[in-house]
Amino acid sequence: MKCIVALTLLVAATAVAQPAATPKAAAAIIPSYKELKYPALKPIKIPDVATFTLPNGMKVYLLENHELPLVRGSALVRTGNLFDPPDKVGLAGITGTVMRSGGTKDKTGDQIDEQLENIAASVESSIDESFGQASFSCLKENTDEVLGVFHDILTAPGFRQDKVDLAKTETRSGISRRNDDPHGIVEREFSDAVYGKDTPYGWREEYATIDRMSRDELVQFYQRYFFPANVMLAVIGDFSAADMKARLEKRFADWTVQQPSVPAFPSVRNKAEPGVFLATKTDVTQTFLTIGHLGGEFRDKDYPALEVMSDILGGGFHSRLLQRVRTKLGYAYEISAFWGANYDHPGLFEISSSTKSASTADTIKVIEEEVEKIRTTEVTAEELESAKQTVANSFVFAFDTPSKTLNRMLRYDYYGYPRDFIHQYQRAIQAVTRADVLRVARERIQPKNLTIVAVGNPQEFGKPLATLGLPVASIDLTIPGPPGAPKVEASKTDAASAERGKKLLERVQQSVGGADKLAAIQDVTETVELSMSTMPAGMKVKQTNLWVAPDFFRQESQLPFGKVVVYSDGKSGWMSTPQGVRPLPGAQLKQVREELFRHYFRLLLSDREADRTVTSPEEGVIEISDQSGNSVKLFIDEKTGLPVKEVYSTEQPMGPPGPMEEIFDDFDQAGGIKAPKRITVNQNGKKFAELTVEEYKLNSGLKSEDLSKKP
Repeated sequence: MKCIVALTLLVAATAVAQPAATPKAAAAIIPSYKELKYPALKPIKIPDVATFTLPNGMKVYLLENHELPLVRGSALVRTGNLFDPPDKVGLAGITGTVMRSGGTKDKTGDQIDEQLENIAASVESSIDESFGQASFSCLKENTDEVLGVFHDILTAPGFRQDKVDLAKTETRSGISRRNDDPHGIVEREFSDAVYGKDTPYGWREEYATIDRMSRDELVQFYQRYFFPANVMLAVIGDFSAADMKARLEKRFADWTVQQPSVPAFPSVRNKAEPGVFLATKTDVTQTFLTIGHLGGEFRDKDYPALEVMSDILGGGFHSRLLQRVRTKLGYAYEISAFWGANYDHPGLFEISSSTKSASTADTIKVIEEEVEKIRTTEVTAEELESAKQTVANSFVFAFDTPSKTLNRMLRYDYYGYPRDFIHQYQRAIQAVTRADVLRVARERIQPKNLTIVAVGNPQEFGKPLATLGLPVASIDLTIPGPPGAPKVEASKTDAASAERGKKLLERVQQSVGGADKLAAIQDVTETVELSMSTMPAGMKVKQTNLWVAPDFFRQESQLPFGKVVVYSDGKSGWMSTPQGVRPLPGAQLKQVREELFRHYFRLLLSDREADRTVTSPEEGVIEISDQSGNSVKLFIDEKTGLPVKEVYSTEQPMGPPGPMEEIFDDFDQAGGIKAPKRITVNQNGKKFAELTVEEYKLNSGLKSEDLSKKP
């Protein structure tokens, strides 16, 4: 934990004084909202796009648009993380990232960044689930220069090793934080439960899968899928189609790579996982729920009726679920229903909610009742009409600019849909009847196959989830470390090591100033200057760490972007940043608890803590552990009796679990107790941070309420 503003705008308006109107006159002037008339939405127009195939096999779409002097392009590549090897999940995503960040054979990614920034242009690349993408954007006058960069990134990326390493580090960081957000947990676990963790749709990145991949494997993945016949390129902007065609033919004439056709993406198995799956997260004050099963595809003939049905069920403020669960009963903070569809494989039918912890089981029960109701009784004519208008109008914004329309057409061609699919869809929406809604609800919603995933604190549930009459399984949120990762193993306890540990700790207590003086410490204030190896050279962070016995902690850090404050009472807590105050995420709360366990002044009195065990596995080493699984080894200087190093395992934001080492130096007196003024922190054998304690204040009169005050 040692390593870890609101702006108010005042707007004045000057109003022109008008004679006050009487209530009757005002009513006559202001019409009712029911009398308001709106013009019909303009029909979606499919633009005239010039389409051709280059001699090398790359398909090209050109759309002139002379409104602004801009040119933009986007290439779709038939690939995706669905093609990841099962033991190297994450390979496609990192390949897509390093294609751009790793630069080209002639320029580094950083040099390309500078070049493009100087001309207000961009070139990007990525690989998602079922497509890869490379894009560019520039002013008309810089088209040739930016097309050159785009060509080099698409056809000959450099995959420099330092950017491969950086992308892997950033991915590991994401893995370490994946349990911080309860919304993210419930979405991930629901998807995994429905699709199956043993399929590409349910695989997830782990430290081990990231560590296994090499630069050569990124290059091989790129070479397999990035070839002209596997690419569709759309370009829109201020150009002549004939001129742009000639430019592209000339620019890509040297890209003649050939590969076998890409296989079809894996199919989705319809494997229902009915029941309740609970992920226990004690640092949340509400429960996050998702209930559902497999959905369908956009081309499904019933998709329009299913969309209308889900809008009636939980599509907005007018929906049945929100009106009952939130407005009438007050159980939930939010709730929605969505019939998910994808272009080429089934999406997910999801009913999602964040509900009061005490109302968790009741909310699920009401959702089940509303699902059964929509499956057994026709919706009203008013519900039908409102939902049809909502669904039909929602697609308009995907076609409100020529660029969006071209991109949608590109997707339709990529996934094998007719170009007028949007018109077919709109007609189908208008044709949906009340009988259609009832039919699809009966046929496509399967109550017996519903998967229920909940993330919350079961100790706060008003009723156990078992009262729902369904099997309840626990979700293990443990993030596995990489194979062979070194750990600080807890030593076996025996009478001899326990006695040796007791005597060695007593010696340490005497050396630092005495056990009674340590026990008298009720509050500590540390002023610290921190330098981390991941920060720019010379950059320092000022920290103030406050501790009040037994478990109250506050850390104030002054960072370049503003002040960050972390507070915990040992059980829960909050974090304040320039963006506001929010509950302390699980990973940070875990770090706070670990830091409280290792708090220097408290750690040296571990023989007085009932839930702690003190042993000495070897000469000069004290091992201290508690019933929560925390463990630390203290290495003691034979001559002085002072602790010179502590070693423990933890998860850090920028890497996988591994041994952390804190080396103590430059001991000084603080309130009659010797404490280190300089601490060097190493992770996995490499320097991670250096701390200089400018001042210790002991027993200054701090109270727990002083620490809990929010900024």
